[in-house]
Amino acid sequence: MKTVPDNPLLAAIVPTFNRSETLARCLDSIFAQTLQPDEIIVVDDGSTDESTQNLEKEYPGLRLIVQRHSGVSRARNAGIEAAQSRWIAFIDSDDVWLPQKCAKQIEALSQNPGVLVCHTEEAWIFRGTPKTLPKDYRKSGGRIFLNCLPRCAISPSTAIIDRNLLVSLGGFDESLPACEDYDLWLRITANHPVLLVEEPLIEKHGGHPDQLSNQIGLDEYRIRALQKLLNSSTNLDTEYSEQAIATLLEKCAIHAKGLEKRGNSEEASLYRSIANQFQQSSS
Repeated sequence: MKTVPDNPLLAAIVPTFNRSETLARCLDSIFAQTLQPDEIIVVDDGSTDESTQNLEKEYPGLRLIVQRHSGVSRARNAGIEAAQSRWIAFIDSDDVWLPQKCAKQIEALSQNPGVLVCHTEEAWIFRGTPKTLPKDYRKSGGRIFLNCLPRCAISPSTAIIDRNLLVSLGGFDESLPACEDYDLWLRITANHPVLLVEEPLIEKHGGHPDQLSNQIGLDEYRIRALQKLLNSSTNLDTEYSEQAIATLLEKCAIHAKGLEKRGNSEEASLYRSIANQFQQSSS
C-alpha cells in the first residue's frame, strides 16, 4: 500500500457488498482519474462473493477495510474514520467516475474557499443503456435545502465533502436502512451552501436487482429523516422549517394512503398521528 502523504488532499471511499460484477469497473474509474486521490479506501460490508479477496494485490495503493454486514451507512462512516484527507469523495461500487471528475471538483473548491460541499451533474445508465435525466433530477447549487426536501438532490457518487464537516455531523445515520443520503443532505444544506460543477462527471448505473431503491419503500425513511431534523436542536430558519413540515405532512399522507391500500390501517394511523403532531406544532 502506498504511503499517504503529509496533509493528504482527497480520499475516495467505496462501500461495497457482493458487487463482483461492477466493483472492478468502479475502481478502474478511480485509478483513471487525472487527479488521483491520495487515499482509496474500499469498505467491504461483509461480502460473501469474494469480490474483494485480491483487491490490494490487483490495485496497489488501495486500502481494504472488511466489516461484518452492517449497511452502507456504517461502511461509509468506517471509510470516513479511516481517512486522513481534507476532502472525502464517495462512489458507490456500481457507479463510474469520468476521468476529470476529481480534478474539476477540487479546482472548483479551490476557487470557492469556504464552501465545504461540491457535487456534479450525472449521466444515467439503465441496464447498460443511457437514459435521459428527468428535469426533476437535475442538480443545483447554492442554498439548496428546499430542493433537498422532495427527494435526494445530491447523488453520493458525485459528492466531495469536507471531512471535518462530516465528522461534526456524525456522518451517515446508521439507523436508516435507506435514505441515509437524503438525511445527510438535509442536515448539511440546512446550514451550508453547495457548489455545483454543471457537467456530468459520473455515470450512475441502475436497474440491477440488488439496488436498495428496488427493495425498500423510501418515503418511510424520508419521514424519519424529516422528523429527526425538525425535532433536533438545529435552528432552521422560518421558511426552511415551514417547508420541511409541509413536506413531512405530504409524505405522511401519501405513505398512510399506501398502507391502507395494503390493509395496514394500524400503521397508517401512526403516520396520520405523526402528521397531526407536526401540524399542531406549526399552527
